[in-house]
Amino acid sequence: MGEAAQAAGRAPTAPRRRLLRGTALLAGAALLTGLLQAVGATTSHAAPELAATAATGSRAAAVTVTDLSPRIPSSGDSITVTGTVVNNGKSKITDARMAAHVPPGGAVHTRSALLSEESRTGFDVTLDGKDINGHQVTMPDLAPGQSAKFTMKIPVSALYLGPSGGVYVVGIALDGQNAEVPADHVLGIKRVFLPWYGNSSGAKSTRLTNLWPLTDRPHVDPRGDSDSQQSPIFTDDDLVKELKPGGRLDEMIRLGSTLPVTWVIDPDLLATVEAMTKPYRVAGPGGDVTHPTDGTGSTVAKQWLNSLKTAVAGHQVVALPFGDPDIASLAHHAKGQTSDLNLVKTGTALGKTTVDLILGVQSLTNVAWPVDGAIDPSVVSVARASGADQIITRNDSLREHATLDHTPTSARSIGGGTTAVNTDAVLSTDFDGDMSKPQNAGLAIQDYLAQTLLITLEAPDTQRSIVVAPQRMPSIAQAKAMAVAIAAADSSQWAESADYGTAAKAKADPKANHKVPSSSAYPKSLRKQELPVDAFRQLHEVQLNLNDFVVILTIKDRVTVPFRNAMLRATSTGWRGDDSGEKAYRDSIGTYLTDLIDSVHILQKSNLTLSGRSGTIPVTVKNELGQQINGLVLRLSSNSNIRLKIKDPQQPITIDGGHTRTLKFQTTASANGPAQITAHLYTQNGALYGGTVDFKVQLTNVTDLVMLIIAAGLLLLVLAGVRIYRQRKRHAAAEGGTNGGTNGGTNGGANGDGGGDTDGTGPEQPGDPAADTGQDSTEPSPAGEKVDG
Repeated sequence: MGEAAQAAGRAPTAPRRRLLRGTALLAGAALLTGLLQAVGATTSHAAPELAATAATGSRAAAVTVTDLSPRIPSSGDSITVTGTVVNNGKSKITDARMAAHVPPGGAVHTRSALLSEESRTGFDVTLDGKDINGHQVTMPDLAPGQSAKFTMKIPVSALYLGPSGGVYVVGIALDGQNAEVPADHVLGIKRVFLPWYGNSSGAKSTRLTNLWPLTDRPHVDPRGDSDSQQSPIFTDDDLVKELKPGGRLDEMIRLGSTLPVTWVIDPDLLATVEAMTKPYRVAGPGGDVTHPTDGTGSTVAKQWLNSLKTAVAGHQVVALPFGDPDIASLAHHAKGQTSDLNLVKTGTALGKTTVDLILGVQSLTNVAWPVDGAIDPSVVSVARASGADQIITRNDSLREHATLDHTPTSARSIGGGTTAVNTDAVLSTDFDGDMSKPQNAGLAIQDYLAQTLLITLEAPDTQRSIVVAPQRMPSIAQAKAMAVAIAAADSSQWAESADYGTAAKAKADPKANHKVPSSSAYPKSLRKQELPVDAFRQLHEVQLNLNDFVVILTIKDRVTVPFRNAMLRATSTGWRGDDSGEKAYRDSIGTYLTDLIDSVHILQKSNLTLSGRSGTIPVTVKNELGQQINGLVLRLSSNSNIRLKIKDPQQPITIDGGHTRTLKFQTTASANGPAQITAHLYTQNGALYGGTVDFKVQLTNVTDLVMLIIAAGLLLLVLAGVRIYRQRKRHAAAEGGTNGGTNGGTNGGANGDGGGDTDGTGPEQPGDPAADTGQDSTEPSPAGEKVDG
């Protein structure tokens, strides 16, 4: 197996803990040896050496090394070591001096041996050796809790570094005495690694590929602004402090611009910063997107993007899928949710377009990078489904065979046309932890250099390509330490830099492991950090509802694009460690879609009264979106089809953005009483859209029998009126005839005209038929509609 090691003085990282267990017995044996050497061991001053005789012995003082220069020594150099010591014991330290101890066994030549050295605590004269005579630095007496600074300058020649290459473990120790051990002994020690190339000029240098990640968590809210461009609304303005001079993302560019690295970039970060270069809005207090405020980072965003374009010029860029989706979470918790998997594939294409357009480069996009390089068959499957044929793995997951005596080239086939680029776990995690402390950073740098040297010396006749993938979001201190180590290794005699594409195409070592580990081997600690199953179920449901919604839109991209981006952001790897933030963001996507769907709705109606046998029911639909909608059908249904029938119960509807439209439905009633009406909106494919509106229609229809009775009553009234009229007319005529007959007879007799009327018409006699009155037979008019509401 490729051997590994860890910088001394730092808590072991996950890949190292497993190796530490294997060396625990060795370390314990070494410590026991030191305990048995209390009396009789002498320093160069012939003082009794009582190292590690008790818990207070070589641990009575804490030694901190804050600087070591040069980091890669050469013949003729002098090494300068600076640091501090603190008396952690209960008594005063006297006759104190700083001294350097060189192991009598010489250099370390394997990575496993270096790991053993890192795990050792305390002092052991047989392993750490005696101090170097003539190069001690006198220190003041130290009371309990008191500290003092020191500077040592040691000629390389005094370290007795051998001709062959290797790593020398030099102990920087505080020698002296205290009340517990009133004799000269080591009170505290800190070991540093000195990479020594020696006469190894025939070794073939190792090609080192260092990935330089630019990622962050999502900062753009799913809900866009209400302007015509639907500008994004930011959840916060936190990126400003990251982008401004001295911020994390600014330092990543400043440092990376001087290094031979391959940039690995989340396209969402670029898209977000580019949006900041224009006037943008930020959610108000408590994340209130309905009352956004003006963003403040336009100037720094422009400066940062310009700096990045300059920095990546001439360097290789790997574009992650847009939003850096957590493919391990997808693999383990989104099983069967094809929409989520298709989303990642879409994000891959979008990622390349975004990076290439903004930076003016031709990026690589066929690369998947699961968290910590941990894989199992399902993770590999999702990576392939996303369009990747290369997966950045790590050798604490895809482990090398135990019989392998050197670190193999990173790239190797794992079947199905997929290449695993198996990064080195120790080098990749060297800068985890708190690098703001100078000692931690310094020891990590020395460990990185020592490890790379030993990789070369493991198989000096074979050139190998090793890839280093640090954590996705290094802190400023971590990035600075990484930069020092990368630059130093690049200038060394045993390493040379290569870009990612070269490393991925390197010829695989025939002894490298090609077998994907099983699901049971996937780290449980990483599973606990993954996005929950509910997250992917919820996003899948959102996608289904979105599909139903966009069919009614005339400008679909104004909705599909923001939602696609938002759902990619919702699955971002950046949410690991922020469960509440991830859930809040995910919920906001569903809330926003619900609000959009509800923007097209039926207006509420009060109860109606329908008088007569027929009538019209108006129903109004409002479109509060900023674009025209079509493809909806408005449908009315009644709970009493016998009492009230609706002609053409469904009608298609098209409404311009910001408008309302009223549709009228013709109805006929056959009986009195109430009828429950429900108004629905459906898409053209028959899916129910939005909510329903219920209202009642009160029917007051007059039946045919009632109409006949009313008509008969009216006829009787008319006939009675005619009879009364005729009777009155006859009575009047009878009275007029008596008077006329007397006069007429007299006149007629006199004139000889036979008594006729002067107008030639005879008098009306009681038996004559009545004159035609022209009476109309009026039918009841159709019942008019009455719609009260």
